Amino acid sequence: MHCPSLPLVAPLLLVLLVFGCGAERGQARALYADAARNDPRGRPYVIGVSDVVRVTVWKDPNLSSDAAVRPDGTITLPLVGEVVAAGRTAAELHGTVEERLSAFAKDAVVTVAVVEVNSYRFTAEGNVEHPGMFTPKYYVTVTEAIALAGGPNRYASTSDVVIVRGTHRIPIDYDAIVSGKSLEQNVVVLAGDAIRVP
Repeated sequence: MHCPSLPLVAPLLLVLLVFGCGAERGQARALYADAARNDPRGRPYVIGVSDVVRVTVWKDPNLSSDAAVRPDGTITLPLVGEVVAAGRTAAELHGTVEERLSAFAKDAVVTVAVVEVNSYRFTAEGNVEHPGMFTPKYYVTVTEAIALAGGPNRYASTSDVVIVRGTHRIPIDYDAIVSGKSLEQNVVVLAGDAIRVP
């Protein structure tokens, strides 16, 4: 059997390597663009499990209350009963509460506010100083999340960080962000994300 000589094989391998790296970079860029489109900071906050919601009925303290969102996503309010809160904005929840209350109190003026954010949780694991679960009260970026975990430790491979988001794995080059070369990688961490620092 005749094997192709090395001078013929080497250029082919180089082309395959460059094409493969280019495809990976393209996929990574698409993931960063998708993360930027889904940045929650410019949108109304979506209520989650363990958040605390305050429902105030003007001039009727008996119908006003604070309610924690239970694991099944619901809250219980006076007269209104159980209402699904998780996965909805305060404005959406307001509409439901006001509609249900109208059967008992006509012209009731209702306000709904999120007074405690507890559902925004993510994990930082691997070679960070303080791995664990974090529940900040505001949205954070990857670099801020790693800082909350005490920063990378001396064993960390900071150019190979990965965000696990559902079925997606978003590659993050922490060094490129810190140096200012690739700021688009400094995506906002979403609830449920796992940041892995190898």
